[in-house]
Amino acid sequence: MKKNLLVSFFFLISLNLISQQVNSEYDSLLARKLGADENGMKNYIFVILKTGPAVIEPGAKRDSLFRGHMANINKLASEGKLVVAGPFDKNQLNYRGLFILNVRTIDEAKVLLEGDPTVKEKIFDTELIPWYGSAALGEYMETANKITRFRH
Repeated sequence: MKKNLLVSFFFLISLNLISQQVNSEYDSLLARKLGADENGMKNYIFVILKTGPAVIEPGAKRDSLFRGHMANINKLASEGKLVVAGPFDKNQLNYRGLFILNVRTIDEAKVLLEGDPTVKEKIFDTELIPWYGSAALGEYMETANKITRFRH
């Protein structure tokens, strides 16, 4: 009985090793540059921007806050701290947009969000969630810049 159990154990281990094939396209330098683990993944903070409690009527102040919002997005992107950003369509959850921040902790993300005047002034509230995703997202903004005709 023990012998059969031992043979079965080694058989299962060998099946697992056989099923894992080395990726012939693996680029260790790129993986290291992007902070990828052996699965090509890394930790981020996923941020959902929701409608906040502040109601600031259209006009100069609101325009200024949203210019600051876009300036902060551009700053974080240029620093490599923001890997994805974009608005949501109108929805019942009052979700307005999302960020994926290239930081490991919620505390680091909160510091970055302090630079956004729309968050500071409570036009937007935020939900911050640790997220494990592809390290290739680090390449997204470079490509996005190449296909964006006009800058904000």
